[in-house]
Amino acid sequence: MQIPLNQFEQYIDETILKRGLSYFKNGYVNEPEEISAGEYEAIVEGTEDYTVELKIKNEIITEHVCSCPYDMGPVCKHIVAVLFYMQQDVLELKPKKTANKTNEKPTTKKGKRKTLSEQVNEVLEKITLGELKQFIQKKSEQDPLFRNIFLSFFALQNTNESKELYAKQVKTILKSISDRYGFIYRSQAISVWKQVSELLGYAQKQIENNNFKSAIFICTAVLEEMTKALQFTDDSNGDIGGGIDLSLELLNKIIQEKLPEETRVLLFDYCLSANEQGLFKGWDWHLDMLEIATKILITDKEAERIIQLLDKIQESEYEKNEAQRIKLNIIRKTKGDNEAEKFIEQNLSNPNLRKEAIQNAIKNKAFEKAITISKDGIKQDEKDKPGLAKEWYDWLLKIAQAQNDKEKIIEYARYLFIYNIRNEQDYYKLLKDTVKKKDWNDFVEEIIQDIIKKNRWLDFELITKIFIEEEWWSRLFELIKQNPSLNRIEYYENYLSKDFTNELVLLYKNEIVKHLENNMGRNHYQTACKYLRKMIKLGGRKTAETLVTDFRKQYPQRKALMEELNRI
Repeated sequence: MQIPLNQFEQYIDETILKRGLSYFKNGYVNEPEEISAGEYEAIVEGTEDYTVELKIKNEIITEHVCSCPYDMGPVCKHIVAVLFYMQQDVLELKPKKTANKTNEKPTTKKGKRKTLSEQVNEVLEKITLGELKQFIQKKSEQDPLFRNIFLSFFALQNTNESKELYAKQVKTILKSISDRYGFIYRSQAISVWKQVSELLGYAQKQIENNNFKSAIFICTAVLEEMTKALQFTDDSNGDIGGGIDLSLELLNKIIQEKLPEETRVLLFDYCLSANEQGLFKGWDWHLDMLEIATKILITDKEAERIIQLLDKIQESEYEKNEAQRIKLNIIRKTKGDNEAEKFIEQNLSNPNLRKEAIQNAIKNKAFEKAITISKDGIKQDEKDKPGLAKEWYDWLLKIAQAQNDKEKIIEYARYLFIYNIRNEQDYYKLLKDTVKKKDWNDFVEEIIQDIIKKNRWLDFELITKIFIEEEWWSRLFELIKQNPSLNRIEYYENYLSKDFTNELVLLYKNEIVKHLENNMGRNHYQTACKYLRKMIKLGGRKTAETLVTDFRKQYPQRKALMEELNRI
């Protein structure tokens, strides 16, 4: 969530805001340090000391992270406390002096302080190479975490470079960020991502320098350790998964290069070994390993090794289908298109292979064969996999289009418009372009009736699409009026404001009243005020002002609401 620094109070839950202000006023925030341009770090004291990291660009907080375990919302009280500290002059606030700060001398305002990065550079300019070496040697002896990071970062200069060396660095990163029970909370996972992405950025440089072995060591180490980390991390923001995705992306980039044979064999053997050991079992990249191996195989013996592993995969229908898809690629690569075609024909129950069979038939203008394969797919999947069956209907439509069979185009496009959720094509436009103009209005009314009949509940989106396409604004308004909500009124306002301005104002009014009757909290109050402003823009200022007056009388105890109403 990006937050304007000078308006941060408006974007944060009122309870969290109060707790953060209390922390600031009690003097729990140590002065933030500017690590580098626009990047700040501060320690907030409490039952434990927590580190808050902020990135600010053009007065916008673009990133905010705290090392505390809070995960009930995007911003914790420690972050808020730091924001109050940074804005204390603007807000005319002062923290209390805590016991350990009472003897500090008051400071006078000075020029802009150097960032930590600038301070580090200044020190490095002054010390000698011998002093730096002595510091690193001593620190490495005393601090295993520092030692692991140092050795893995400069692994190219280490004759013992290996995957295990980089794995130590990833483990060090994870250990430094996890709590005492080894768990990594969502708010902390971004710190893992930042450090791991730096390591993968180093792998990217090794690829550019043709040091493919080093890049493979880094990527595979990250893959393994981040996969393990998923078991003890709240990764709902996708930070751990992002490290895995980037590792796979880089491995796929590596195999596009002309690899030395030793390196090719190293990666090929790793991919097969990872699959055999089940290092990534239960995750998509369990099969990705075999797909990467398939792309770099050279000999028939290597192909057979992969096929043996693929034939053992029985965990789920999805994995079996994916294994067959990879096997098809191996057959095509090693035995040619004819053998691949035979394999497809023998395994049409696999949706990926059925799709390829239909495509091949259309390409060869074998339309009857394509129709048969598509209809067999519908028969096979309609009961248990209705979504997949719709895909075979879409292929029947494509075949009809290839044959310019207007009757079948109308039949399949009509069915797919009413029942489909895939939207492979704009079926409505296709129908309008194909049905005769004189028959169109009656045709559309029949579609509307079929849509109403198909479910016990109204398919609102589908009917409104028709009304918008046909510019039937009165019917669209009546439908919105019968099924109102603030989001819905807002969405369709652009279509209706020209002809139904006053009516929209009244709809907004009724829904805002309901919204405040049923909801409390600053976010909900901001939502209500947002729609009050929309009422005003529509010309309903008097109605909005009357509503504001009513709310002030009805909810005087809701201070946050009063504050938001003052901002209208």
